[in-house]
Amino acid sequence: MKAFQIADVKDFMKKILLQDTFDAFRVSEVSITTAATYAIDGILHPEFYSSDETDVLPDEGETYISWKEVKPFCFFVIKGKKTPLNFKIVFLLSRENIQKLLDINGLTIDFEDVLGLYLNCQYEKDSLMCVTGTALRFFTLDKSLDHAWDDMVTKFFKQQEIVFEEM
Repeated sequence: MKAFQIADVKDFMKKILLQDTFDAFRVSEVSITTAATYAIDGILHPEFYSSDETDVLPDEGETYISWKEVKPFCFFVIKGKKTPLNFKIVFLLSRENIQKLLDINGLTIDFEDVLGLYLNCQYEKDSLMCVTGTALRFFTLDKSLDHAWDDMVTKFFKQQEIVFEEM
């Protein structure tokens, strides 16, 4: 687990809401508090889509909706002259990218045992913190997956020119 204090909140919000920076991520949950609290459960309901919408449907095995699909709703709630009181967005790495991460790092963890690789982004009182997390189907003292995920997020932030301070 690694925590990142985001230095430029305005730029980060532009990357989340107006650009495609986070579009490849899945969404576990979103909570935005303005005059009321809006909550989005990221569980995907494939039966909602028609057979003509195959381009929107995720790869086999994905159970969470993409950020690209949720982003317009979040933007609608957040946009305006006032900033939200707080928000929380829990991103997940896609199943396809979890497999790539395991392969690239030579990790021996079985793909099916990885329940999720998370990036929790929480904003409150002009402060934005992002924290990584992993979930496995079993307990282990081996932290190689945690380190690989932390390193991947660090590289991603640097590539996307997201200014941060590690906590």
